[in-house]
Amino acid sequence: MTTSMERGYVILAGAGPGDEELITVKLQKQLEEAEVIITDRLVNPRIISRFANPQAEILFAGKQGYNSGSFVQEEVTALMIQQAQKGRKVLRLKGGDTAIFSNMLDELEALVEAGIPYEIIPGVTAASGASAYTGIPLTARQHAQAVQFLTFNPNSQYNPERWKQLANTNDTLVFYMASKNIAGLVELLLRYSRQPSTPLAVIEQATTVYQQVHTSTLETATLEFANMEFSSPSLVIIGQVVSLYTPFHWFNPAAPGPGSVFTEIENREA
Repeated sequence: MTTSMERGYVILAGAGPGDEELITVKLQKQLEEAEVIITDRLVNPRIISRFANPQAEILFAGKQGYNSGSFVQEEVTALMIQQAQKGRKVLRLKGGDTAIFSNMLDELEALVEAGIPYEIIPGVTAASGASAYTGIPLTARQHAQAVQFLTFNPNSQYNPERWKQLANTNDTLVFYMASKNIAGLVELLLRYSRQPSTPLAVIEQATTVYQQVHTSTLETATLEFANMEFSSPSLVIIGQVVSLYTPFHWFNPAAPGPGSVFTEIENREA
């Protein structure tokens, strides 16, 4: 009979949006104890270099939109199961939070099927990090009473009725994975009646020394952002709360110039 120890153990954990100090005490403890760390691209490498067990094996399994060198989810899941079946303590480290746009369900199903015990450690999601480090509350009296987290990319499957709902709500809209398609997003919201004067912000690499905040409106964003290429990760916030950025922003990173705290994915040999 295979015991839990022989099967190993997996921790699915969120590493936060970028600032290395925005991790939980619980995650720090697991970093110190893990034998294998399987890390996403959107995990600040300094989290591992600063907190991880020096003897841990570090395995990179990053994904990046529009990059052919990305690992597919099946590869990541297989790697996680393979390492756990060797009887090792595996830390599956994800950027942001484990439960928000993270493919956690695929990994949970695989762990249950393989009979491998696991636990889940939440993290600060990108929306919360961007909100705090820009001074833009996601909900606020007289601005927005609710917030919606969404994605927008060429594979987004929203029908016209859904776009009408999004375009006419007073909720704050937070779009993950949308910065490369900002013109298309703006066009759809305007087509279905969102007010042209609605404020919009694109936040690059929130909470890091490379954080950049670009504000505009739905009416002017396409023109103002026409020649801009936003770094990954970037988050888009749309709604009246964005008007609070100017009076309440506090974080002024002193980055030495263009760059990224995150690992870029290189092409892999076939």
